[in-house]
Amino acid sequence: MANQVGELIFEAKHMHKEFGPTIALKDVDFTLRRGEIRGLIGENGSGKSTIMSIAAGMQPTTSGEMFYKGEKWAPKTMLEAQNAGIAMILQESNTIPGVTVAENLFAGREKEFSHFGIMNMNKMYAAADKVLEKFGITNIKGSTKINSLLFETRKLIEIIRAMEKNPEILVVDETTTALSFEGRELLYKIIHEMTEKNNKAVVFISHDLDEIMQHCTDVTVLRDGEIIATLPKTEYDAKKIRTLMVGRDIGDAYYREDFVPSCEEEVELEFKDVNFFSIKNFNLQLHKGEIVGIGGLSDCGMHTIGHLGYGEAKPQSGQILRKGVPITSPNKAISLGVGYISKDRDKEALILEASVKENILLPSLDCISHFTFINPLEENKICEEQIKNLSIKCYSKNTYVAKLSGGNKQKVSFAKWIANDSNVIIMDCPTRGVDVAVKQAMYRIIDNMKKQGKAILLISEELAELIGMCDRILIMKNFNVAKEFTRSADLKEVDIIDYML
Repeated sequence: MANQVGELIFEAKHMHKEFGPTIALKDVDFTLRRGEIRGLIGENGSGKSTIMSIAAGMQPTTSGEMFYKGEKWAPKTMLEAQNAGIAMILQESNTIPGVTVAENLFAGREKEFSHFGIMNMNKMYAAADKVLEKFGITNIKGSTKINSLLFETRKLIEIIRAMEKNPEILVVDETTTALSFEGRELLYKIIHEMTEKNNKAVVFISHDLDEIMQHCTDVTVLRDGEIIATLPKTEYDAKKIRTLMVGRDIGDAYYREDFVPSCEEEVELEFKDVNFFSIKNFNLQLHKGEIVGIGGLSDCGMHTIGHLGYGEAKPQSGQILRKGVPITSPNKAISLGVGYISKDRDKEALILEASVKENILLPSLDCISHFTFINPLEENKICEEQIKNLSIKCYSKNTYVAKLSGGNKQKVSFAKWIANDSNVIIMDCPTRGVDVAVKQAMYRIIDNMKKQGKAILLISEELAELIGMCDRILIMKNFNVAKEFTRSADLKEVDIIDYML
């Protein structure tokens, strides 16, 4: 007999989860029905990802029980959950490095392409090409090395891998922040087809309230490991949901309150006739006390500009200068007072198996060392100050960064450069995976940096963020600047978007 819309597909009863002394979930009851796109929203560390990571076999619950399709459910691995029909797309990169797209798509299914123990890679590549074509992806082949793809494209491969297993429940954990514009549209199409045409269920975890309200049939709000409320679409109200999330009214003001572009004459960072593959003759002067934004679709070249500015990539011709001195490597950039907040924080910004303290202090070691001696009191003072100012949720400063939520990891990557008092900071999607209250606080920090004379290069895929914070905005298309906008109270997203597409 066919399942009917509204039939209960998953249930958690009295779910409790502890990480040492930290209580992540407190006696949570949660149900999910077919046909639902259930939004989960809450501050960083609220427990929203923890619920579904337990359901998807990533980790066990401390106590409580789960039911899936009416049967008791306690998966020991993600593979077991996926084979049973629960797939989870993680916030951070989850592709297998060093192998092909095909090997990523068919991980765990290699026997389908082997005969007497010999792998038929051509057969696997052909099968992968068909899968990619089914999802409208024609510019990538199964034989493509996964390491050659951009972060956004690797995330798209993860989505296709999850959908290829035809899941009954798809869990989307902060995935859209890592996708290109086209990737987001594909994901939205997938989740609506799953629920509206195929009578399956989606759990959509996001910090983007507009996204939640647009695509979800219901939204569950969590705070400090507890479910505060579940609202149907008819009761959506942005201010109400934000208040439920943080336990107080945080107001509507996110961005800078002024609409006057301003900066000092002094140039802090300069791109001079920079050429790097498809980027041709890129020029930019970033001034003291100025926030310059770079926007566009993910594959427009804007993220590459960030890598070049920090010395991670070297221009084929032209120069990146800090007060006349060429930036030739990240170490050189740091020594010249340039910091960099990476979009791919787990791989490029943080050392996951190091402590919060070690990560925060890493760029500052030369400044706080005296004849190779580092004063532990000074170390602790700097670290504890950043933990307090950015409200980093961790058991202690010695907690491994790998154990933090995505938003708290991002706070640590932010804290590194604040602690180092860098005068130029390149920020690549700095509020990705950060909840509304923390995002608001980060905008205040960025605004204060500007007032202190810091020069900020803000690369973002969020037009509202660029309009709200920047003195100037460069919109890139096909690896070149298509249009420059100046800060104005009248500037709207609709004025910009045509230059991106």
